[in-house]
Amino acid sequence: MLWACLHFPALPLHAVFAAQAEAEQPCVVFDGPRQRPVVAYANTAAQTRGVRPGMVLATARALCAGVDARRRDADAERTALQLLATWAYRFSGQVSRGEPDTIWLEVGASLTLFKGWPALQQRLKAELQALGFGAYRLGVAPVAAAARVLALNHEQIALRHRSAMLNALNAAPLARSGLTAQAIAQLHGMGFRQLRELFALPRVELARRIGPEQLQWLDVLRGDAVENLALYQPPDRFSRRIELDALVDNWQPLLFPLRRLVHELALYLHVRDSGVQRFELRLEHEDRGATRVPVGLVSVQREAPALYEFCRGRLERVEIGAAVSAIALVADDLPPFRPGHRDLFEPARSEGLDWPALTERLRSRLGDDALQGLACVADHRPERAWRFAPPAAQLRTIDKKLQVNKLSHAAMAALPSSAPAGSRPLWLLAQPIPLRQQPAQILAGPERIESGWWDGEDARRDYYVVRCANGQRAWAFVPAGADSGWMLHGWFA
Repeated sequence: MLWACLHFPALPLHAVFAAQAEAEQPCVVFDGPRQRPVVAYANTAAQTRGVRPGMVLATARALCAGVDARRRDADAERTALQLLATWAYRFSGQVSRGEPDTIWLEVGASLTLFKGWPALQQRLKAELQALGFGAYRLGVAPVAAAARVLALNHEQIALRHRSAMLNALNAAPLARSGLTAQAIAQLHGMGFRQLRELFALPRVELARRIGPEQLQWLDVLRGDAVENLALYQPPDRFSRRIELDALVDNWQPLLFPLRRLVHELALYLHVRDSGVQRFELRLEHEDRGATRVPVGLVSVQREAPALYEFCRGRLERVEIGAAVSAIALVADDLPPFRPGHRDLFEPARSEGLDWPALTERLRSRLGDDALQGLACVADHRPERAWRFAPPAAQLRTIDKKLQVNKLSHAAMAALPSSAPAGSRPLWLLAQPIPLRQQPAQILAGPERIESGWWDGEDARRDYYVVRCANGQRAWAFVPAGADSGWMLHGWFA
């Protein structure tokens, strides 16, 4: 096995400041009692001005005027670590979280899939930067615990063989060895500084100095003892909440956190190989209940740009009755995602949207009731054989008819050029009107329709596909058994 350890020392900053963690503005995260808070983490801009972890917050403010200081948020850190674990699940089926700032993933089984470690490393780096976690340390070793020690002591290091791993561990300082603070203090008092000095000691003497639990940890580091890692599994539902820095009274400032939420949802869906068809946006207020914005899609989707467009269209039409303090996205129904199949030699389209994507965009911008489709009705009378329906019902009807009435290319090629394209015209008139001239040619028919006696709209007609004097094909009928009294009911394309 080969374990990759990703250590995120600035995770508390990312959890609180998001994209501002690496900005030029000095930012610090403080912790401790309210009367005397101390700096827990500081970004690079704050450190260049003399701010250090462990410094009293008042001293940090004196050294760095205008520093943005916020209290540490443990819940936000756990949420960020879960996001990273979900992302890592794309590259390995064995992922483990190490609170509060570490992710392990087994990459030995993934090297062939991703064309070797250099290619996989570049992909990990690129995607972490896209997620906003560009500051991290990486260690790769056959043992997960050793990979973390290597990550703590090196910026980027990958050792695939146990002998190289042991040599690197020998040079590791005790302060970054994974031992407890109490054991490190005792060993420093005895004059020990590196792990090589501990590895050279007899086991009995070492156990007497640091205890059996710390000795067990050293055995795990070298791969002489079994390590137990709790493997991560993505949750069955997606729920993510972002608290806003200030109250918002319109929808435009909500677009940035909305983009983050949708991006995380898309990442989660790709990991689970799922899609989403119904989810909910929740706009939280301080003085009233949350505003719920349901988002229903015609088809299962999982791509971030499409989901963002749908959510944005819904958000633009929401009337925000009170200032928004937080925004959340919740998705409980996660059906399997089945991508549409295309022909192997289908020409690529440079522009345009497929029908489901266009339908979703129109519904998100115009509203659910502004867009309607057509659905078939079990009635032989043409004027009653259809009805308006939601787009989802229309898509199901079209798909079913395509499966039933699909013709092979050979059968279509065998039809004569003058044969009608179908038994029903593309353009059906709202009401039949008299045909001004007698048909120049009858192409097909008759097709007799006798129906409607039960509802008082009895229809007894003989339908024909005819060609008019101007060459246009029409759909016309005469009373059953008659040869005159032509009525025009539709036009063929």
